[in-house]
Amino acid sequence: MTYPPNVRTAPEHEREQSPVPATVPAPPQRGVLSVTADKVRAAATTEPGRLQIIGAVLALLVVAFGAVTAFEIADRAAAADDVVGRSQPLSADAAAIYRSLADADTAAASGFLAGAQEPRDVHDRYEKDIEEASRLLVKAAANTEASTKSGQEITTLNKELPRYTGLIERARANNRQGLPLGGAYIRYANQRMSKVMLPAAERLYAAETGRLGEDSDSARAWPFFSLGLGVVALAGLVWAQRRNYRRTNRVFNHGLLVATAASTVLLLWLAVGHTVARSELHGADVNGQQSLDVLNRARIDSLKARANENLTLVARGAVLTADGRNDKYETDYSTDMKALGEELGRAGKLADDDQGRGPVAKAVDAVSEWQGRHRTARTADDSGDYEGARTQIIGSKDSTGESFERVDDALKQALAHEQGEFTRAAKDGQGALGGLPTGAAALAALAAVAAIVGVNRRLSEYR
Repeated sequence: MTYPPNVRTAPEHEREQSPVPATVPAPPQRGVLSVTADKVRAAATTEPGRLQIIGAVLALLVVAFGAVTAFEIADRAAAADDVVGRSQPLSADAAAIYRSLADADTAAASGFLAGAQEPRDVHDRYEKDIEEASRLLVKAAANTEASTKSGQEITTLNKELPRYTGLIERARANNRQGLPLGGAYIRYANQRMSKVMLPAAERLYAAETGRLGEDSDSARAWPFFSLGLGVVALAGLVWAQRRNYRRTNRVFNHGLLVATAASTVLLLWLAVGHTVARSELHGADVNGQQSLDVLNRARIDSLKARANENLTLVARGAVLTADGRNDKYETDYSTDMKALGEELGRAGKLADDDQGRGPVAKAVDAVSEWQGRHRTARTADDSGDYEGARTQIIGSKDSTGESFERVDDALKQALAHEQGEFTRAAKDGQGALGGLPTGAAALAALAAVAAIVGVNRRLSEYR
């Protein structure tokens, strides 16, 4: 017979009050970074481990150097491309829109002043200017977002241009019939041009020129981060070779030597290439764009002065200044001619060669001639000789119109020269950055591989 073991069972209330044994806490979980740090510290206690760490750091430095260089120079190269292919052409188109509108207004006033039979060449010039302005507005709209400031100015000009041409056609129709209402239409058209359209065109030009300046500044910004990483990477490679020499008494490690050479080439390419690009783009701005800006404004001033000169005879004193004392168009003519003289003075100072200074000097001489002939015309008009004054203004010989054409031709020549100067310098700056992003990636990869190979050569001595 089997008996149960003699074990005393605790009463129920004693079992409930028995202490529960404490749970042993689990060891804390270690993060990946902590484990990696321990492995690195352990490796650093031996020479092979230290060599592996050095090789990894050197490879990381040269790869970072190449990647950052490729990124920064690609950004600056894109900005340089915008200067050559987008910003400056848009700025030039905006200036051409302004000039075309101002010239159309001048031609319209000249044609009206000629009488019922408008000269064919004057009519063709007006039509050509309107067509050119329309074409450039379409082109500008296609390359500009409607929500931007430039887009808003383009919208304004597109709305106003048909209204302006409609007013001109009404002025012509009345002029052919000998009705005095034509003069009112031509004056109102000029008012819309001078008060609404030309200011909008000027704001468009200012916006596009401002964008050109921003792109030029972006392209010329120093790549400080790339240069700093390059210096650090090169210093690391030199330190590694010096360390190798001190421990092994070997002058060269071929892998580290190749890595150092590749990094040096990249650093020099970066510094020299960007310096050349920066210099050329700066030259394009100073010797090209600044001169273009001044010459564009000078040409616009001459066009506005010519339109006001014509309208002085069209209005015949019917439109006065705000104080009611002087003829408005004659006053505006004087203001425009003063501005023209100032702009030509600045253009002469900015011109850096004889090809740039020559046309400006011709324009200055023609302006002086223009002012002299204008005084003669005003004397005739003030004495009651309207026909003599009109001949002096729009005649084919020894007239202010002839002097105006000389000014305009000289400014065209100067603008063409400065545009060529800008384009050459900007393209040289653009070319100085060409290939650098790709070359940076290739040289950095070569340097990284060479550094690893050089370190592995040392490691093989411990196996």
